[in-house]
Amino acid sequence: MSGEGSGAIGAEAPPAPRPRRFSVNAVLDGFFFVYAGIAAVWLAWLVFTESFAFGWWGIAFFVAFWVLLAYLVLPRLHRILTTIYVPDYFIGRARTSDGLLGDPVNLAVDGSAEALHAAMLRAGWTRADEITLRTSGRIITSTLTRRSYDEAPVSPLFLFGRQQDAAYQQEVEGNPARRHHVRFWRTPDGWLLPGGRRVDWLAAGTFDRAVGFSLFTLQVTHKIDADTDVERDHIVATVLAANPEARVEVLRDFATGYHSRNGGGDSISTDGDLPVLELDAVPDAAAPPLGAAAAPPVKEPS
Repeated sequence: MSGEGSGAIGAEAPPAPRPRRFSVNAVLDGFFFVYAGIAAVWLAWLVFTESFAFGWWGIAFFVAFWVLLAYLVLPRLHRILTTIYVPDYFIGRARTSDGLLGDPVNLAVDGSAEALHAAMLRAGWTRADEITLRTSGRIITSTLTRRSYDEAPVSPLFLFGRQQDAAYQQEVEGNPARRHHVRFWRTPDGWLLPGGRRVDWLAAGTFDRAVGFSLFTLQVTHKIDADTDVERDHIVATVLAANPEARVEVLRDFATGYHSRNGGGDSISTDGDLPVLELDAVPDAAAPPLGAAAAPPVKEPS
């Protein structure tokens, strides 16, 4: 009897797997998806080959076509699709102006705006200029001529629905195409990290290794180094070395380590750790407000 009872408990056989249903809609959707991709490639090839049949006018037409495609058509398309499919809540990634997932959020800060600004300046970082027609023209000419531009602007990335509050950088060997840089966003009042930790700032630090074309929009942009943890650790090390009052707490495995791509199509990887720089004890004397976007970057006296 006990054998019957033991055999009866949990003895229900698992349900048989359902046979897959044939879907005409899925087949048609796949067909048109592939067809659209092939048609787009064929159109690009026709424009490329036919443009040069008209000599210099063809080259001008091709450049105009690229400008429209890279700076109008593809960004608009990405904006529509990401509005539908990309979640609009904190997932540890910044977003581009087109809505694409951008650089990983790999650093947090506790401290006032003035303490953060003073700590970065002491660590040898330069406040990046805001993007204007003048600064945009200057970074283009400095990149082409390989002339130093310590305060070169960085492209906007968005977190909490707004672009970075400030950005800092360190140019490498006087080449504006190669630079360490980090963007900072102030967290909203009362906002907590997943897990309940309160921080004042979140940041995304990456290393620009060259200038190239975006994989997703074909726009001219900086290409970043894939190992974002190296840049994160460089930022923390420079701040701690120059600010003895600063401390760091590392939230291990804050996010799952992953390999992905940023908004420019560059490969990125991270181990998921999140260092939290504690700057409450860092003196902020003579440091201008961090939010003073119109003010020129302030450099330490030599």
